[in-house]
Amino acid sequence: MNTQILWIDDEMDSLKSQIMFLKNKNYDVECLSNGYDGIEFIKNNKIDIVLLDESMPGISGLETLSQIKEINPHIPVVMVTKNETENIMDEAIGAQIADYLIKPVNPNQILLTLKKIIDAKNLVSEKTTQNYQQEFRKIFLSLNSNPNYEEWCELYKKIVYWELEIQKSNSPEMQEIHYSQKEEANNEFCKFLEKNYTQWMNPSNKNAPIMSHNVLKHHLFPLLKKGRPLFFILIDNLRFDQWKTIQPLLNEYFRLTGEDISMSILPTTTQYSRNAIFAGMTPLEIEKKYPIEWKNDDEDGGKNLHEEIFLKDQLIKNNLSDIKFSYTKITNHANGELLENNILDLLHNDLNVIVYNFVDMLSHARTEMEVLKELAADETSYRSLTLSWFEHSPLFSALKKVAGKNIQLFITTDHGSTKVKSCFKVLGDKQTTTNIRYKHGKICNTLLNR
Repeated sequence: MNTQILWIDDEMDSLKSQIMFLKNKNYDVECLSNGYDGIEFIKNNKIDIVLLDESMPGISGLETLSQIKEINPHIPVVMVTKNETENIMDEAIGAQIADYLIKPVNPNQILLTLKKIIDAKNLVSEKTTQNYQQEFRKIFLSLNSNPNYEEWCELYKKIVYWELEIQKSNSPEMQEIHYSQKEEANNEFCKFLEKNYTQWMNPSNKNAPIMSHNVLKHHLFPLLKKGRPLFFILIDNLRFDQWKTIQPLLNEYFRLTGEDISMSILPTTTQYSRNAIFAGMTPLEIEKKYPIEWKNDDEDGGKNLHEEIFLKDQLIKNNLSDIKFSYTKITNHANGELLENNILDLLHNDLNVIVYNFVDMLSHARTEMEVLKELAADETSYRSLTLSWFEHSPLFSALKKVAGKNIQLFITTDHGSTKVKSCFKVLGDKQTTTNIRYKHGKICNTLLNR
């Protein structure tokens, strides 16, 4: 079915060439000479887009626009007018017009506007599909060329980029192809990790990637400056694709100047990776130095209750004992609102650490709560839910309050999680851990892969 255009203008004779051009391009164009008739027509007909003059007898274009939006707020309206008055433009933009064109307009101007508004989604989908088909082979070759760690980081960024781009195209076929390539990449990376992880954990290895236990030393501490507050935001269990989803919101308020990837230690869970971040040590080193504070899986008590102590000692170890810092952990909405209300009070500190736990709770809840299983059934909806949370969260509101101040902002995570389609049944004795992400015990055997 052709695109249905309604053009409302009291000088239709001067627009005959444009209308003929559009009809030759297979657009259906209905022409009316005043706002009253246009409004009545919209009430009784399906219209894809309205082209609207501003200066017309009887009822102005802006008044017509207002009534069109009341009838159907989703119809895109383009002002096509001789009126170049700034306040008219402001009012039209404020009324959410799709575009504003100044007469005289040539047919290609109109065509370009229509393509941007009506055909953009299909054009983007076609172009994305074409580009990914070209990139698919490059990624495939890279996966099979024995990539090193830095090359794996670039591959990961590319795979996430295309995952988000293909999501916009709304093509199930391309999404399935990408999923298969991503699954292949995950399998290959697991082999790479298994081969190299032990030597990475060797303290004498100077070529190991930046990992949880040295991420602050290498990335955060060099940014610390007396007199310029640094806000260190750690969002628990935030994956890179989720970060790329919320990043545009932060771009509106902050100038983001760098983006690095670090490696979480194994197991990739809060207990291990986040304690390692704040202590600047591996879990074995933490257990040795802090035997009372460290809790193993089979011991009662909270597993992440002493991060502030660990951070303080790590600052001292790195000759930063004069740094004035605060530590805030947000585990519920009330804590978040308290942070939002008091965020400006933190500006007198050199370092403000904020640990936000919501995404981790969300990842657990989507495997346990039926409503979240429905809302976050796949990775696309999970990202959408993360975006919606962040946009309306006390954390984002708090960050907007300090956006205009002379501060630095450092955002990271401790680990991520993946929704799996294949699961394993594990048999073990009573001492086998109940953690769903990893298992250990005296007897711990995989029985079934399904």
